[in-house]
Amino acid sequence: MTSNHPATAPTTTTAIPRVGSSASHGKTILIGEHAVVYGAPALVLPVTDVRVTATATPLSSGAEHTLESTVHTGPFGLAPAAVLPTVTAVTATLRHLADRGHPHAVDTGFHVRVDSQVPTARGMGSSAAVAAAVTAAVADAFGVALDGATHHDLIQVCERVAHGRPSGLDARGVVADEPVWFEADVIEPVQLSGRFVFVVADTGVPGHTREAVAAVRARHDRAPAMVDTVVQRIGELARTARGTLVDGDAQALGVTMDAAHELLTTLDVSSGDLDRLVGAARHADALGAKLTGGGRGGCVLALAADDEHATRIADTLRGAGATATWTTSIGARA
Repeated sequence: MTSNHPATAPTTTTAIPRVGSSASHGKTILIGEHAVVYGAPALVLPVTDVRVTATATPLSSGAEHTLESTVHTGPFGLAPAAVLPTVTAVTATLRHLADRGHPHAVDTGFHVRVDSQVPTARGMGSSAAVAAAVTAAVADAFGVALDGATHHDLIQVCERVAHGRPSGLDARGVVADEPVWFEADVIEPVQLSGRFVFVVADTGVPGHTREAVAAVRARHDRAPAMVDTVVQRIGELARTARGTLVDGDAQALGVTMDAAHELLTTLDVSSGDLDRLVGAARHADALGAKLTGGGRGGCVLALAADDEHATRIADTLRGAGATATWTTSIGARA
């Protein structure tokens, strides 16, 4: 994980950079997708078992930066638009370091390698997770541990390249160890009692977040009272879910997840693939299951009673067509 401690300066601002490294992870939305756009709260769940690692190896002075990833391997100058957020992660971090007295940040080229387990376009925060790992790895090459606020700001610079006007929800989730409460200007970790085990299942179909958001907006224009009511109910579920995490009540959390999926279905942001996997998870006695993220593709989130139950749910989901599953947990181990 990247550090959330205050930035530490190198022993000298003229220190020669070394190989830097860092890691981050995926995230899902536990409760609150779409409603958060209209001011309702959301709970963001870190998926710490689905990781991104990045290394930044200094090259000779004046050398062009190069990238090694599944999307592009080669010089930055030939990088496709899909990796511009990653390119920005390097250049923005170097600019930040140069502004703070690291002269080698101006002329040192880097070979940046990214190894990501977070699937793209699945609502798991892929672009933010890559940005989190790369920015911290470049800073680490100069002996600098980014403080939480600076790290967030740099991730958001990259997210604006990727998404235009990011909420900051992904940027918080991919560096958190515990669930994050997100409401207006209030962002805070959620205290947990007990341990919660989740299975994330990929439909294999890219999510269509912009399309889904636009559809909800159009529905709001046509029937504002109906959408406002659904938004309010999702917000209430988010508050209830937060209480279940604090109380350690997995059964009650599952009920809120099921209810959230039904509300999202009324907003027409689910899909046949998502509903099929939700049904399969419930058939495997999941405590709760719902789509997670923008919808119309992407992933399903299911809550298990324990690790053995999670294995059974994952097997059932793959049998129902999930192209990949991941099991992750939050809270103290029993």
